[in-house]
Amino acid sequence: MKNATRWLQAVLFALGLALVVPAGAAEPVARITHLSGLVTAKSATGATRSLSVRSEIMQGDTLTTHKETYVRLKFMDDAEVVLRPESQLVVSAYAYDAAKPQGDNAALNMLRGGLRAVSGLIGKRNKDAVSYTTPTATIGIRGTHFGALFCNNDCGGVPTVSGRPPPNGLHVDVTDGAISVRNGGGTQLINSGQFGFVRDSTTPPTVVPPQQGVQVTMPPSISQNQGTGKGVADSKDNQCVAQ
Repeated sequence: MKNATRWLQAVLFALGLALVVPAGAAEPVARITHLSGLVTAKSATGATRSLSVRSEIMQGDTLTTHKETYVRLKFMDDAEVVLRPESQLVVSAYAYDAAKPQGDNAALNMLRGGLRAVSGLIGKRNKDAVSYTTPTATIGIRGTHFGALFCNNDCGGVPTVSGRPPPNGLHVDVTDGAISVRNGGGTQLINSGQFGFVRDSTTPPTVVPPQQGVQVTMPPSISQNQGTGKGVADSKDNQCVAQ
């Protein structure tokens, strides 16, 4: 019965629909569509498992990408996230029901590393219900395609215009829409084509010139779909259809 339920969930997921399950029953909030390398998930109960393409992600999971690993996730509302190597992302909360927008909630916590993200249906109809928390600031979305990279003496291989490693802190870039970056120092709106930087949790977020900005890039094999070339890349494209 359990396998049949999961099969039906997968079919409905691919069609953009949801399966109604009894209250309290665990159900997937996302699945892996592209993977290169090793990624693991630690559940809210502490159990750890290795993941592969089509693996299900549950609320409360902490995802960890290992060296040279990129992974792309597709959530139930069609939002997509690509994680860089040696990143950690917690699915702190996720609720989506196509018929009940008032219950929308998508809260992701990036503990380290970097990501690119494209808003899904939750972000399009209820932008205030989506948030990305990082060690120095919280990112709110505005119908968005953006990148985020947190450096803590571990970004030596990230390319910059100057050729020097990016400074420690949170670096963001916006491809489409806008993001609101806020922390204890203040709030900054960053629009399409702009770059931002947050040094620490008490320093106000700022917009930085392009020559000082850091763009989070992903390999085409992970960020783009075969045939269409569309996906979670670093170009102006917020339409993501998984393979």
